[in-house]
Amino acid sequence: MFSSPYVVNESLLEKNLKILNGVMKRTGCKIVLAQKAFSMYTMYPLIGQYLSGTTASGLFEARLGYEEMGKENHIFAPAYREEEMDEIVSICDHIIFNSFSQLEKFKDKVLKAGKKVGLRINPECSTQVGHAIYDPCSPGSRFGVTLENFRPDELDGVSGLHFHTLCEQNSDDLATTLAAVEEKFGPWLSQMEWINFGGGHHITREDYDIPLLESCIKRMQEKYGLEVYLEPGEAVALNAGYLVTTVLDTHKNGMDIAILDTSASCHMPDVLEMPYRPPLLGSGMPGEKPYTYRLGGQTCLTGDVIGDYSFDQPLKSGDRLIFGDMAIYTMVKNTTFNGMPLPAIAIQDKNGDCRIVREFGYQDFKMRLA
Repeated sequence: MFSSPYVVNESLLEKNLKILNGVMKRTGCKIVLAQKAFSMYTMYPLIGQYLSGTTASGLFEARLGYEEMGKENHIFAPAYREEEMDEIVSICDHIIFNSFSQLEKFKDKVLKAGKKVGLRINPECSTQVGHAIYDPCSPGSRFGVTLENFRPDELDGVSGLHFHTLCEQNSDDLATTLAAVEEKFGPWLSQMEWINFGGGHHITREDYDIPLLESCIKRMQEKYGLEVYLEPGEAVALNAGYLVTTVLDTHKNGMDIAILDTSASCHMPDVLEMPYRPPLLGSGMPGEKPYTYRLGGQTCLTGDVIGDYSFDQPLKSGDRLIFGDMAIYTMVKNTTFNGMPLPAIAIQDKNGDCRIVREFGYQDFKMRLA
């Protein structure tokens, strides 16, 4: 068994689900899991008890949601491959298009199957700072139809509009975005049956303003008669998972360095892509505690560095370190670069007992190559 598993805490996951379910019950909205952030389908039966279904970014995710949760199944992609559309139409309930050309190409097939047709709009309202790579409203974005390119005369058969502009944000940014949506696309909202607020809502974060979120939902319901969908990913499993690592070696190069049996590049890629500093149990900021170390991985990538952390005691080979918030955007994005083994996947149940649900080995690396 690989010694550094992802561990998902069932109680913490359910705590998040109860918060999301409360929003659904109080407002009548529907919340679906964005599988791009968390696709641990072993937990889908639990998630399905609280949420309305899943949403996908492509055929394989759509199949996973269909097979493993079996509730509402939504999909959005910047463009669809023609050879995949028959299967997508057969397993998805809401199929959302990114452009009028894609809408024209596939709309009749979707409507003939009795499925819902949606169109993604771009309100051109950026509310993010410093994360352009995650900003769907950044200049030149490939996501959604802008007002300049909107064609009201081609909305026949479209039953809903979709926007997704947020990333790890609070509901004040949703309120700002929603005002832009109404300003630019308000004349056509009453023609629709539903609207999808997309993802990026950090609903289960402690400081999240849930009453404001619910106010936004109710406004769209009451003003336009719309059914409201949200599709958070991170909020479902936020702070519900850990990555357990082991110190392999320590040395110095202007500062203390510790090499772990994990990798930012392979096992927690958002550390480098976002970038962000994952929480580490029992540690402090650099210089906060007596002993500061730069924590790095085993790969040959020079930048495979998780971050600088301080500790009460010197680190030594064999010490276990536990990184928090390691359920989201980890299992779904990890790689075997450099032949790095993938972490096992484990569940910590409500009694505190852990069990491995999936292990990986050499064949998981080799099968991706030829």
